[in-house]
Amino acid sequence: MNTPYSPTPPASPLAMPTQILSQRPDTRRVGPATSTWLARWLTFGGTLALTIAASREMYLIIPLNEAVNASSPGAPGLTALLWLLLGLFTLTFGWISLSATAAIAGLLSGRSRYLANPDAALRGKTVLLMPIYNEDPASACAALAAMAEELSDRGLQEHFEIFILSDTNSPDILAAETATVRCLQNRLSGTMPVWYRRREQNTERKAGNIRDFISRWGNGYDYMVVLDADSLITGNTLATLVREMDADPATGLLQTLPRQYGGETLFARLQQFAAMAYGPVFARGLCAWQGDGGNYWGHNAIVRIRAFAASAGLPTLPGRRPFGGEIRSHDFVEAALICRAGWSVRMLPDLAGSWEECPPSLQDAAIRDRRWAQGNVQHLAVVPARGLRWPNRVHMLMGVMNYLTSLLWLAMVTVGLVLSTRFAWQQQPGSVAEFIVPMFNSERMVGLFMLTMFLLLLPKLLGLAAGLLNRRRLGETGRLTFFVSAMLELLFSVLHAPIFMLIHSRHLCEIALGRDSGWSAQQRQCTRLPWQHFLLRHGLHTALGLLVLTLLLWLGSSLLYWMLPTVIGLILAIPLSALSGSKVAGRWLARGGLLGIPEEQTPPNIMKRRLKLLDTYRAATFSRQNGV
Repeated sequence: MNTPYSPTPPASPLAMPTQILSQRPDTRRVGPATSTWLARWLTFGGTLALTIAASREMYLIIPLNEAVNASSPGAPGLTALLWLLLGLFTLTFGWISLSATAAIAGLLSGRSRYLANPDAALRGKTVLLMPIYNEDPASACAALAAMAEELSDRGLQEHFEIFILSDTNSPDILAAETATVRCLQNRLSGTMPVWYRRREQNTERKAGNIRDFISRWGNGYDYMVVLDADSLITGNTLATLVREMDADPATGLLQTLPRQYGGETLFARLQQFAAMAYGPVFARGLCAWQGDGGNYWGHNAIVRIRAFAASAGLPTLPGRRPFGGEIRSHDFVEAALICRAGWSVRMLPDLAGSWEECPPSLQDAAIRDRRWAQGNVQHLAVVPARGLRWPNRVHMLMGVMNYLTSLLWLAMVTVGLVLSTRFAWQQQPGSVAEFIVPMFNSERMVGLFMLTMFLLLLPKLLGLAAGLLNRRRLGETGRLTFFVSAMLELLFSVLHAPIFMLIHSRHLCEIALGRDSGWSAQQRQCTRLPWQHFLLRHGLHTALGLLVLTLLLWLGSSLLYWMLPTVIGLILAIPLSALSGSKVAGRWLARGGLLGIPEEQTPPNIMKRRLKLLDTYRAATFSRQNGV
């Protein structure tokens, strides 16, 4: 439905056929560059070598070959537990070493590859496409206006249009939305067209929203820059993206590495600092081995519309929800289908000027993760699709592992506790334990633990080193402040990790039981919640932490020292979750310069402009809604 104030452009339909996963498209592919092959050998070959070596070391630590007497009554059960422990360790260590080897590959790969002349004139027609669903319209329109005015300042406005695709179904938000869009249209009148379309039926959610746009108006544009409601991209960056697409007709999609900004709470400041300090390390590692078979995060990316329309029409998966039905995490699958059709999908991690906001609290991150977990698990039905490039299959499997690792970690902790309890109860002279209890090699265990921690922290250590050595990257932040901020972020990462371990494990159990995540609007502003809420959400986490602590103290087990960070994180789950959404804590740290990012010290012009426009649109929306 279109409001009388928000017309759409003339129809320019473009067919977007649904793809058949069981049919391989007839396409030709160019092999990856030599540097990409080398990065793949280093990343996956290094992971395999490290995992085999560590698993062998763990086998010798237990040790399985001499600890168990098969004739003992309890031996078979203990043997199974020890083999299970070895298997769980192997899987989790492999995941840790993959991040480390990818980071090394990224360090050796150099900077992003640009194909276009930076001064070339823009040729394509680009639409800034923003799908919204019950979002703050003032914030979204302020960002769009700031981007449009930056493009106008550079004389590039004629190459761009703005299109807002609304799926809003809240009457109150809709009233504000239409009023704010009208203000945006008035402000940009004569500068850049602003179109607005609202759907009555939110079929297939965001993916369906974009598909509807392409089916009705896609032929009128060459490229679309897909934005979230919190996205912000500078005019220079938008121009660079268009030039890159113009320069390489084989490119189907270019993904930027969005930085996070605008965080006021403790959790948001932790996330945006981590993205600034460590994000480039992870992104360069990803780019190094994926080459032109890259991934897509659903926003802050430019897409060749004809390539997307011809190859990325998502099918409905067979079966019941949550495994079947419409594909939730559509972006990974869309990138895979674009690559399957012979187009390249690349990322430019060194291209600055792209931002997004982050969840304001641990609770909000958990709600978002529930939807992502279900979408990523669905990818298991897409992985066998014919014709997919193997990097895209790996991306989807890695998406599943992001959540499955928590369940593996929980299982490994549980097995360790069962073994410790069993050993303690049977450590009596003449008991069966004399035959079935292995003597763990403590020296080897310490060495393996140190190697695991080193690999786990290696990407962050590389990010820390880059920050300390690159003064320009720090902005006005001193090296000491940056170092203290990194240590603070590491501390909270360690404390939050066991909480997310249980949250993600619960997500997977709910998905396995067939519970659907639904589709709720993204929470971008933190609201104060009563302590009863945190007690309800994290009471079980705290109880489990206290139970494990009590058990290990009673057993007198040395496992307590290894599990202490996990136990502390669980015991403090309630205050940690409450503190995560605290603006007071965030402001206190900001006053000391901790967890700061360069955008706070020297805000880019586009951010200053957005803030001024935000006040203008909120005031205008309030006036229109109240008839002032």
